Amino acid sequence: MTSRAVSSYNFASHSSKAHGWFRSSLTVAAALAVLLTAGTATLAQTTYKAPRTPDGTPNLNGIWQAVNEAYWDVEAHAASPASVLALGAAGAVPPGLGIVEGGSLPYLPAAAEQRRTNFQNRLTLDPEIKCYLPGVPRANYMPYPFQILQTGTHIMMVYTFARAVRTIYMTDHQPAPADSWMGWSNGHWEGETLVVDTTGFNGQAWLDRSGNFHSDALHVVERYTATSPEHLLYEATIEDPKVFSRPWKISMPLYRRLEKNAQILDFRCVEFAEDLIYGHLSKQPAK
Repeated sequence: MTSRAVSSYNFASHSSKAHGWFRSSLTVAAALAVLLTAGTATLAQTTYKAPRTPDGTPNLNGIWQAVNEAYWDVEAHAASPASVLALGAAGAVPPGLGIVEGGSLPYLPAAAEQRRTNFQNRLTLDPEIKCYLPGVPRANYMPYPFQILQTGTHIMMVYTFARAVRTIYMTDHQPAPADSWMGWSNGHWEGETLVVDTTGFNGQAWLDRSGNFHSDALHVVERYTATSPEHLLYEATIEDPKVFSRPWKISMPLYRRLEKNAQILDFRCVEFAEDLIYGHLSKQPAK
């Protein structure tokens, strides 16, 4: 019901039964909101202590995966039809509660217009379609698993999509030597939490499939905290003064893949995108 409809709603003209149902619905919605908030607080404030590696730091080794709809849109969104009619329901966008704390992304006016342009042209502009590396934080909530490989001096994150890899330098912290899709990551421990500070982005990656984006001024600070043997709390603060009016934050649980043979499989998507990118150059252009 829109705000205009609410303001013109004549409660007196309806039965007390309908009025009671409306009030009950509001009560249920409020209760659900409280429960969701409490659940997030419980996850964040857990006192769980992870097993230790030989050097005494929390052991985050394993294969992890996000289970949410941020892949399609990091903001809360309703279901929407497929961009390609032939895909029908298989290509539709599922609804999602969003992972952005506080609601909408704080775009600057010109950047908000760019985001609208991105969305309208997402089938040609989204870097994922061309198998470019997904960037950070997008790599962490794509619908594919990724693996954390941990040592005392380096932590490596290996992603399924496009064989993306990140190296997190735990001791020899340096500024980014060059801009790249995945950025340059320096890390340290704050108690039970792995903190990763990443800069040096090329500004070409997107945040999701809906056209949310960033520039080469992106600065991401991630926090990985084990909250149980099978869960990590993932939080990231995003700052980009060229695109956003203020820093903003995302948070979500990551789930351990528990199959006995869980592993990162090869998804070399470049070969699936070559005709799309270069097909028009062949003697017989791809359709």
